[in-house]
Amino acid sequence: MADQPASDRIGGYADAVLAVARAEGAQAEVESELARFADALRSSDELQSTLADSVIDVERRLQITEDLLGGKALPATAALVSLVVGAGRGGELVEIIDAAIDRAAAGRNRRVARVRSAVELTGEQRARLTEAIMASSGLDVEIQAIVDPSVVGGVVTEIGDDVIDGSVRSRLQQMRSGLG
Repeated sequence: MADQPASDRIGGYADAVLAVARAEGAQAEVESELARFADALRSSDELQSTLADSVIDVERRLQITEDLLGGKALPATAALVSLVVGAGRGGELVEIIDAAIDRAAAGRNRRVARVRSAVELTGEQRARLTEAIMASSGLDVEIQAIVDPSVVGGVVTEIGDDVIDGSVRSRLQQMRSGLG
């Protein structure tokens, strides 16, 4: 039997994650914790590769997730991450979390705007950014803020496949190419 296509597999895991979060009655908090965990994975190539490495014993990979989440996240969040890692899908964990968050937002008739910035956004900045995105795109969005020091300054916003690069680096590159 052929391997299930990655997008179907990721969607299946995302649906399962949402179903468990709903059943636990803590969907919003589980989504938030999963988003923070995905951010931690994005910022650590070593952690991503460790959780994805099938050479490392599954019990060791599960212990790593327990060390990271145990007592710091809801038991449901830790169990969901462990489920994915234990099933050998640690390499797809970020994509599964993103898909779950996207599907949850779609269930609320919203889209997720992933906003990367060098520093944590304040509540006021998030509110202004939400209003600006909604006004310019006509989309009802939820902001998922991701701290990414490589952005340097400004923000990079992704809504689905659309990317709005308002980073200082992008502006400098535009200026250089305009002068060159």
